[in-house]
Amino acid sequence: MANKKTLSTRQDVKYRLQATIIRGLLWLLRVIPFSPRRRFGGWFFGKIVAPLAGYNKRVVENLARVWPEVAPDKADQLAKDVCRNVGITLTELFSPNEFSRHVIGMPISGPGLDLLKQAQSEGRPTIVVSGHFGNYDAVRANLIHAGLSVGGLYRRMNNPYFHKDYIESISKIGTPLFERGRPGLKEMVTFLRSGGSLAVLIDQHAWNGAPVTFFGETAYTALSVAELALKFNAVMVPAYAIRQADLSYEIVLEEPIEHSDAVQMTQDLNDSLEKRVRVNPEQWFWIHRRWKKMPAHHNNS
Repeated sequence: MANKKTLSTRQDVKYRLQATIIRGLLWLLRVIPFSPRRRFGGWFFGKIVAPLAGYNKRVVENLARVWPEVAPDKADQLAKDVCRNVGITLTELFSPNEFSRHVIGMPISGPGLDLLKQAQSEGRPTIVVSGHFGNYDAVRANLIHAGLSVGGLYRRMNNPYFHKDYIESISKIGTPLFERGRPGLKEMVTFLRSGGSLAVLIDQHAWNGAPVTFFGETAYTALSVAELALKFNAVMVPAYAIRQADLSYEIVLEEPIEHSDAVQMTQDLNDSLEKRVRVNPEQWFWIHRRWKKMPAHHNNS
């Protein structure tokens, strides 16, 4: 976890510069009306940021590794589409007021909503699980609008100078929010015990996770979400916000994951997300390093 006290001088300068540039860009974006702002954000990230950061290359490499059936020309186009969608998502994330007004009331399908409402009426904890797909915060916004008490679990940003901006933005979509790890653990447990619904993402690499699979390759995934479901007898529902061509969303709440053991339940969550990604591959964050190899010296015990 990066913080101001442990940063080297070089890191400190780097993060200050990054925060200044991002804040300036966001200020400029807010001058543009919301609808064209999202399209511009997608264009800017896809055409300017992604090539400079090497994201297009990473998308193509990830596809070649786990989905080699995708032809090279289609992989190149998919990389462009992925980066554009990442840009749209980030623009929406930092336009919380307009984004909330836009997405609230979008159609919700699947059996999960009624089951979540029933569980919450009974005081039973629930966990809504998604990935970096479409815009995951559209799920949280709509569940809150539907009358559910939903708290979000977030990961602290590496850049400490921009972290406050990030928290302020996602707080406007809904609260409470809990930081991953020890800082937010007590509050999160209290919230779950009270019958709250926790919204989490499970598709980032975790060295201390289990070697379950995603697209047929080992993808170390944290077991903590499934362990929470087992410990508190929580209903655990995979949920997705699927972006449409007009930049609206369809919210899909699937059947709950059957309680078994933490490893199998985590695998079931990965399988659920994989099915969604195969249908709409451009909407997942292929820019992440999802399939890291375990270092030879690493002890996972």
